[in-house]
Amino acid sequence: MPTLAQLYKPSLALLTDFYELTMACAAHRAGVAGKEAAFTLSFRAEPFQGGFTVAAGLERAIDLVTGLRFEPDDLDFLRAQSGADGEPLFDDGFLTALARLEPSVDVDAVPEGTVVFAQEPLLRVAGPVIPAMLLESALLAIVNFETLVATKAARVCLAAEGEPVLEFGLRRAQGVDGALSASRAAYVGGCAATSNTLAGKLWGIPVKGTHAHAWVMIHGDEREAFLAYARALPGNCVFLVDTYGSLDGVRHAIEVGRWLRERGKDLVGIRLDSGDLAWLSVEARRMLDEAGFPEAAILASNELDETIIRSLKDEGARIGVWGVGTRLVTGQGDGALGGVYKLGAVRDGPGAPWVRKVKVSEQAAKINIPGLLQVRRVEDAAGRAQADVIYDELMGLPARAVMVDPLDPTRRREVPEGRGEDLLVPVFRGGRQVYRPPPLDQVRARTLAQLAKFHGGVKRFVNPHRFPVGLERGLHDLRTQLVLEARRAPG
Repeated sequence: MPTLAQLYKPSLALLTDFYELTMACAAHRAGVAGKEAAFTLSFRAEPFQGGFTVAAGLERAIDLVTGLRFEPDDLDFLRAQSGADGEPLFDDGFLTALARLEPSVDVDAVPEGTVVFAQEPLLRVAGPVIPAMLLESALLAIVNFETLVATKAARVCLAAEGEPVLEFGLRRAQGVDGALSASRAAYVGGCAATSNTLAGKLWGIPVKGTHAHAWVMIHGDEREAFLAYARALPGNCVFLVDTYGSLDGVRHAIEVGRWLRERGKDLVGIRLDSGDLAWLSVEARRMLDEAGFPEAAILASNELDETIIRSLKDEGARIGVWGVGTRLVTGQGDGALGGVYKLGAVRDGPGAPWVRKVKVSEQAAKINIPGLLQVRRVEDAAGRAQADVIYDELMGLPARAVMVDPLDPTRRREVPEGRGEDLLVPVFRGGRQVYRPPPLDQVRARTLAQLAKFHGGVKRFVNPHRFPVGLERGLHDLRTQLVLEARRAPG
């Protein structure tokens, strides 16, 4: 299947904020390109005011790292850039270094479909400072968006309570890549299929679709339109019934359903796309059942999301399949995940000791966590998630650890006893890929299995339970010490 880079051009090296290139040039000129840096990608708050997040985007991030290289036309573009003084911004020595650049970094990441929480590392990059810096913006663009949509999809699927959710968002997505990324992420989050045919081809996602209102409108009447469609595609008849009047449309669908049945086929279902979906679905279900079509599905669409689906179910709606578009693929409710890529440690070169770094802020949430970060998840004997503890691999995790709330150091607790698993796994070592992403259907299955490990309160839409996440006490104390030292240092 095509990789991310192959969808666009051989190289995505310029898919970066310009300041990363100016910093890289400064590092080259200052003679510090041989230094190594460790960056952590994390996010500061759960999206949608929820209690959990679903990690996504790793496969595309792998494509990015694997394909990172500067092509001749990339270098020509950079050669043409000038500074405020009108002089060339990038010298030939730096551009030659970029031409030879290889992403010889170590990458560790949380597998896609893993349930994660704010402050936890989703991905870690460690290695030569220039490629580690240049990867920042593109990694954030990939992981932030796909994680946002995967989380939204998981919430929608939880609201549907096991009934199929179809992703219908292609036409409302933010551009071509937004549509493709959203379709993929929605499947990771639990959607059963997509209307996006190219996404189906690229990633093997099941594709679904029948007809639009236009099909009905180009015919003389609705019954004629349904019959013409049934003649052409008798094995795929889900009729959109609300072009003129939903219940009349149901009656016409039933008539054509009888015509199909006489020819050995059957009515797959109907779709409601406007009006009072709860009441209409109840009436449509009654009409279909009385006409002898109890297996015909009722599919609903029309600006749905998890809140509306939950409300419709509370009202007794008889909907069996949910088509969710705009509010899913745009992550409505949150414009972005808000992920960040922060430096946690530096060293003079391979084999040298790491020196932790901290960024100080007046806002506690913006003070980074220093070190080479890892997350240990503890589960009880039944496989239920109990707590996550963030620790520094340079320090290790004590046998009897205490965890401290990252935002409130007065909240402390012992890490519960149980089976522990580190969430970040090796993905690249020295630029060589050592992790093979599983097929997308396995990623989707992982999401469902992960969600089953968590108490229902964590998955609640309103005022969810806060799952215990904390810093290992030694890491917390080190972070506090570094912050105090930074604040005492002269400006």
